[in-house]
Amino acid sequence: MTLDDALAELMAGAEPGRAGAMAAYHKQSRRVLGIPNPFLNDLAKGWRQRLAVQERVALADALWQSDIFEARLAAAKLLTQARIPDDTAVWGLIASWVPEFDSWAIADHACNAGARRLAADPRRIDTVEPWIRSAHMWTRRAALVITLPWTKQNHPGAGDLAIRDRVLGWAATLADDRNRFIQKAIGWWLRDLSRHDPDRTRAFLARHGARLKPFAAREAARHLD
Repeated sequence: MTLDDALAELMAGAEPGRAGAMAAYHKQSRRVLGIPNPFLNDLAKGWRQRLAVQERVALADALWQSDIFEARLAAAKLLTQARIPDDTAVWGLIASWVPEFDSWAIADHACNAGARRLAADPRRIDTVEPWIRSAHMWTRRAALVITLPWTKQNHPGAGDLAIRDRVLGWAATLADDRNRFIQKAIGWWLRDLSRHDPDRTRAFLARHGARLKPFAAREAARHLD
């Protein structure tokens, strides 16, 4: 499938009058087509079913480089899959996008795809750790968003617990970061963790909660007794 073919399929889902509102909501200066998310989901699912992994990687790369808002979302959705054989190129492409993140919607879709590749090979956590020291806020935030799977395990093994503690260490490092998106990501990570590991969440808040902005601390503690 060529990029032109994919863009034609994308544009078929554009709704008149929707693009302006979407651009304003997502604070986009790039081109926005006005395509609802369910259409993007169905389109990407069809592409995943029709294309081999190498073809998906090539198309995702081209969609991303088009710099159209929905094309970047579709690129991420195209690579969002739990099991992908020989996923090295998929992980490499997703990781290459991180320095270009500039909005939460694009970042979260890409991190959703990346989280599955990280879960497939947890050794990739070593690639993620330097992100917390990046001058690029969206890269720092991505380190937390892409590791959300480690908040959700009810019975993690020793290796998963080690990663959970490692990311909590990153959250502690970032606790003094005043950027609202970073604070929201810390609160989000801890809130999700509290459903499955309330003791670790309480311990983190007892030690570092006062360093968080109040709204982030409240979010982190939302599900604690």
